[in-house]
Amino acid sequence: MLQSLEHLEQYSTIALYSAMAVYAIAFVFFVVDLANRSGDGGSALPETDAKGRVVVRSRSLRIGFALTVLGFALHLAATLLRGIAAGRVPFSNMYEFSLTATTAIIAIFILTQFFVDVRFLGALVTGMTVLFLGVTKVNFYREIVPLPPALDTYWLVIHILVAVLAVGFLTLSFGLSVLQLMQTRRENAIKAGETGVLRFLSGFPNAIRLEDLAYRMAIIGFVFWTFTLIAGSIWAERAWSRYWGWDTKEVWTLVIWVLYAGFIHARATRGWRGTRSAWLSIVAYGAVIFNFTIVNVFFKGLHAYSGL
Repeated sequence: MLQSLEHLEQYSTIALYSAMAVYAIAFVFFVVDLANRSGDGGSALPETDAKGRVVVRSRSLRIGFALTVLGFALHLAATLLRGIAAGRVPFSNMYEFSLTATTAIIAIFILTQFFVDVRFLGALVTGMTVLFLGVTKVNFYREIVPLPPALDTYWLVIHILVAVLAVGFLTLSFGLSVLQLMQTRRENAIKAGETGVLRFLSGFPNAIRLEDLAYRMAIIGFVFWTFTLIAGSIWAERAWSRYWGWDTKEVWTLVIWVLYAGFIHARATRGWRGTRSAWLSIVAYGAVIFNFTIVNVFFKGLHAYSGL
């Protein structure tokens, strides 16, 4: 039985490396698409969208997205095999959380296409995913171990599930905010009579549309992050007989919530638009990354479940 579980973990690793390779190839095709947008050529093909409008999308973009779906299947297999081998949900340490969170990022990126075409984010999403998985495998990998008593509860599933969903949507919001800043620079350059500035953005939505999409993704992510905070408090009361204890992880979870609440509130009621809105979104996502990396690795407390 033990040998069988070890084989499952090996298969999980193989699936993970395969997913990383496929994502890397998809990234190349997405970059080729961006390069084609910068020039006059490319393998552009006409399509008709749901509203009957003729749009142009390149063959490279199609291939990149198809490879992303294939990579996701392998990525999901790696995550599920890790969980089956462990005999539990794969949430107990930074390696397993990274597997699950990056799976959620790609899943949300793919599912979003049913509502709005954001395939132009492909290079950023696949590039970040390969980077995250590479760092995770090299620095955070740990052998399978039993769950600590404080984690052996259904609240682990609830708390981490909503957290990874939040991270998925907030990652897309971050990518859209980065593109918004770049598109704003391009549009300002065109108004000033300059040409050739960030030409690959010519086929992208304008800065206002990108800002609107980033805002909507942030709202969804914020809702899930709110549930993360609430579920964590309930779990804390069950585990340590208090809802809040100003533990480092708790504080940073609250900091992230406040930053995104400020971003949403400022844009909705204070009229914060344009680059100020984008930078606030980027800073808030930076806090998410800081919380996962620096806080988990270098700060100790009741939430020190990194496994490192």
